[in-house]
Amino acid sequence: MMHSLHSSLLLIVSATLFTLGTGVSRAADPLPSWNAGASRQAVVDFVEKVTRPGSPDFVAIPERIAVFDNDGTLWSEQPVYFQAFFVFDRIRAMAPQHPEWTTHEPFASVLKGDLKSAMAKGEHGLIEMVMATHAGMTSDDFEALVADWISTARHPTTRRLFTEMTYQPMLEVLAYLRANGFKTYIVSGGGIEFMRPWANRVYGIPPEQVIGSSIKTKFEMRDGKPVLVRLPEIQFIDDKEGKPVGIETHIGRRPLAAFGNSDGDLQMLQWTAGGKGARLCVFVHHTDAEREWAYDRTSSIGRLDRGLEEARAKGWSVVDMKKDWNRIYPPALAASP
Repeated sequence: MMHSLHSSLLLIVSATLFTLGTGVSRAADPLPSWNAGASRQAVVDFVEKVTRPGSPDFVAIPERIAVFDNDGTLWSEQPVYFQAFFVFDRIRAMAPQHPEWTTHEPFASVLKGDLKSAMAKGEHGLIEMVMATHAGMTSDDFEALVADWISTARHPTTRRLFTEMTYQPMLEVLAYLRANGFKTYIVSGGGIEFMRPWANRVYGIPPEQVIGSSIKTKFEMRDGKPVLVRLPEIQFIDDKEGKPVGIETHIGRRPLAAFGNSDGDLQMLQWTAGGKGARLCVFVHHTDAEREWAYDRTSSIGRLDRGLEEARAKGWSVVDMKKDWNRIYPPALAASP
């Protein structure tokens, strides 16, 4: 009797350790904010295929890599990218030291509160503002500025903290993948130094798993202390063709899964899809004008045009936010528009 009981206990422990070792999550409902449908099923089917021992698509834990765009994929991005609001606030704070900004665009428009005109130069104008407000300080000073700003800054329309405008369904996907042995990375056109101070708190993604655009830095000794000084020069733009380059440079493995929302993410999804075995490529399609925003082919922010065509041609998953998500933002905020 004792021998039988002992053997049974060993079998139970062994089975439990095996399940933990494979990283397979048996949660009854890992994606409660997703409505039943093809988009949700694509995620679940993919995870089961690559994590089930004995599956022809089984992938060892070290190779389970998933990459996510940030703006428009993990949190909202309208009417401008959220980092732009940080830039605008920095311009206002620094304006007394730069009287020339009152007549020089795009700074003059920011100081007048005309953000539409401030963004009229598009990416070129935004880069000019980033260089003027993000450089000339140490990396530690910049990190402190970002951390302080993100803790109190609110969206001008919703009045929510920007960090409260993350997508609950995508937070669930991040948790679901990590519970199944995946490493999750942000691969964003936004600034790497802007995202790193808060990405772990908001997404559970540590700084070393954040990839983004960056400016050049240099090492200096100041008052006998070593510092990194931020320079007014672009080092790397992590967008479009730059995203696969950033992935290869920072990770060194081709992802198994990639999530984006715009044509700026297309090359990242193409790179992911080009690998062998099971792959998951997902575009988040902004279709919910009531709970968020509705935009795609003609939008100046987060345009999704070529990506839609390629997704349909290649059978990638396209998430219809209005149809596929029963909630947009985290539960406490779901009742608000």
